[in-house]
Amino acid sequence: MAGRDRVVHLLRQLERAACRCPAHSNTFHQGVRAAPCTVRKTDYAFEMASSNIRYGEGVSKEIGMDLQNLGAKNVCVMTDRNLSQLPPMKAVLESLVKNGVKYKVYDNVHVEPTDSSFKDAISFAKNHAFDAFVAVGGGSVIDTCKAANLYACHPDADFLDFVNAPIGKGKPVSGAVKPLIAVPTTAGTGSETTGVAIFDYEPLKAKTGIASRAIRPTLGIVDPTHTLSMPERVAANSGFDVLCHALESYTALPYDQRSPCPTNPINRPAYQGSNPISDVWSRHALHVVAKYMKRAVRDPEDLEARSSMHLASVFAGIGFGNAGVHLCHGMSYPIAGNVKTHSAKGYNVEHPLVPHGLSVVLTSPAVFNFTAPMCPERHLEAAEILGADIRQVKTEDAGAVLADTLRQILYDLHVEDGLGAVGYTKDDIPALVKGTIPQERVTKLSPRAHTVEDLSRLFEASMKLY
Repeated sequence: MAGRDRVVHLLRQLERAACRCPAHSNTFHQGVRAAPCTVRKTDYAFEMASSNIRYGEGVSKEIGMDLQNLGAKNVCVMTDRNLSQLPPMKAVLESLVKNGVKYKVYDNVHVEPTDSSFKDAISFAKNHAFDAFVAVGGGSVIDTCKAANLYACHPDADFLDFVNAPIGKGKPVSGAVKPLIAVPTTAGTGSETTGVAIFDYEPLKAKTGIASRAIRPTLGIVDPTHTLSMPERVAANSGFDVLCHALESYTALPYDQRSPCPTNPINRPAYQGSNPISDVWSRHALHVVAKYMKRAVRDPEDLEARSSMHLASVFAGIGFGNAGVHLCHGMSYPIAGNVKTHSAKGYNVEHPLVPHGLSVVLTSPAVFNFTAPMCPERHLEAAEILGADIRQVKTEDAGAVLADTLRQILYDLHVEDGLGAVGYTKDDIPALVKGTIPQERVTKLSPRAHTVEDLSRLFEASMKLY
């Protein structure tokens, strides 16, 4: 076959293989012919951004040399009080000392950070004129460090300037920030790959965040030995975050159906909608979760399983960091923010807590049953990857099959029986819906449009899972 004919043949094969469901048909292979944003309402382009990632057992010992190579003279090391006494922090500090790097430790990071805890960390950063940052911990630590770096480098900015609209002003970050090296100790958030920092905004009792490619870490040091210190429930909830990152980004509204189309590329959001590159990472993350998550939760010494989940977190992070998430995450923020008395097993904290991964996954059966009609093939593919037999399944049953598959995973891993088991009742649904409405940055990426009544029904359906 001649070269030109072969190219044409391959393109036709790809076109025939493209997803034909309502949300994804007529999308990727035709998007390249779209006109620029002066004449169209939806976007016509997407871009990939991710931190540099270094992976390897024991690779944390290199961080002191990295900081030397950056010319860092005064480094801020952020962690939480529990991690400050554990091996990951010890390994990082030993490397800094060995390489003669001057540093100060901030260990007052709040698990599930708030605007108040962000501001405390920001104040610490502003007072010490750091020229580099290191975050050792899970998403709470890494996100707090991103915020401290951002505002220390923009000392005149109001706190709400960079916070996502409608809670904040959502201003783009135009100035430079200092180098930040993230050392994740959980296998879940993927925060080492993204330019997103999430926190509870206490005045509204809802989660929001800052989203800008400018604040993503310079380097993510992914050392699988650090995950061995995770308690069982932390491993489970972190894994659920990976699962939902992958599922939500893979089923998100396609990038060229997202509006508005930015008039300037600086305004193109980090969460752009599903796209061909993010799809690869998200789908692969699902395969790894299916193979290793249960092992990683049940046996803390299973280095192969915990290492694999650590990498799955990175894979899903690259996927959702560019495609975005949708309803599970949007609805999770008020679930975490309105917590009453729930005590989270495996978390060494004194305040009530619904861990992030748990708050996300509790609504997943209801959410994917709801979104499936817009993209049934993708929902069925996800169900099959996660272990379902779909050979006799009708397209219209895609949502029910994926929902049942998710319920079985949650049941096998001893997850609480719905929102009712973490302290919520039907009387709380209006407040939960109210807390979801400001999350438009993510909820608008749902492949299926939704109303307030739809959100109410999804919360109600999530009160009990089994």
